[in-house]
Amino acid sequence: MTTDLILTVRVDRIVPQTPEISAFELVHPRGGDLPGFHAGAHINVHLPGGFARPYSLAQAPDSALRCERYVIGVKREALSRGGSASLHERVAPGDLLAVSTPRNTFPLQPQASHHLLLAGGIGLTPLLCMAQQLQAQGASYTLAVFVRSAQHLAFAAAVRALGPAARVHVDEPPPAPKIDLAQLLAQRAPGSHAYLCGPAGFMQAARAAAAHWPEDTVHLEYFAAPDGLAASTHDEAFVLRLTERGIDVPVAADQTAVEALHGLGIDVPTSCEQGVCGTCVVPLAAGEAEHRDYCLTPGERLKKVALCCSRARGGTLAVAL
Repeated sequence: MTTDLILTVRVDRIVPQTPEISAFELVHPRGGDLPGFHAGAHINVHLPGGFARPYSLAQAPDSALRCERYVIGVKREALSRGGSASLHERVAPGDLLAVSTPRNTFPLQPQASHHLLLAGGIGLTPLLCMAQQLQAQGASYTLAVFVRSAQHLAFAAAVRALGPAARVHVDEPPPAPKIDLAQLLAQRAPGSHAYLCGPAGFMQAARAAAAHWPEDTVHLEYFAAPDGLAASTHDEAFVLRLTERGIDVPVAADQTAVEALHGLGIDVPTSCEQGVCGTCVVPLAAGEAEHRDYCLTPGERLKKVALCCSRARGGTLAVAL
């Protein structure tokens, strides 16, 4: 399992985007380059208070090898688990932060002939980066952004800079611009892929509208585990077999696999702890997993498992760790 490298970055600017969202621009503390990335990537930001949270990178890099700055959009959530509140209340320009190198569990599909990017609210962040990269490559794409009002559109100047390839749906006030989500997804042109990112209600509606699209052409990025899909309260104990170490680790009914591993001093990087970010995903070696994540595709679930939330069916699950 590859462990992310930790970088020290300096907060160069904090730019308010909406009443709830600010952009945090992060640079090398000595003016050097940061590691590059491909659109769709996120970084884990280590925050005051001793925890880390994943944030999508919202600005396309200079190249896949180097980057002048990382830009993340952070919404101040009323029910924050600590991440957004910590950034908004305790971080200021000039502060140093620890972040991971970029990790990508939501990449663009190079085989697609057209990319349909559907963003709900703060879900714009990875899709804006995708749109910028696709535009620079001369690729075919459409970005559709759904927000409550014009005042709730983050990165508005960057969206406008994309020109007619970007469309904005505003809920209020009438007669605001509207996009019919069902109509937008009704006909799939051959070779088209759709990318969805946003809050739970938006994701549910967009997934329903795209239900007739082939499964491997719809790509999802959740910021939190969807409501109503929580793990069972009647979990059973199982054994996690670590094939590279040659040991069996018992996982109690009230434990996650990550908690059991950490209890033995075996480090498994985590971030969201909800099966959303993909930080704790490892190769699946044998056994049947009860997958509870929201970051792996059905095809990936045949070969991988997210240890922070998934469990074994049948008593034993073997992973390459």
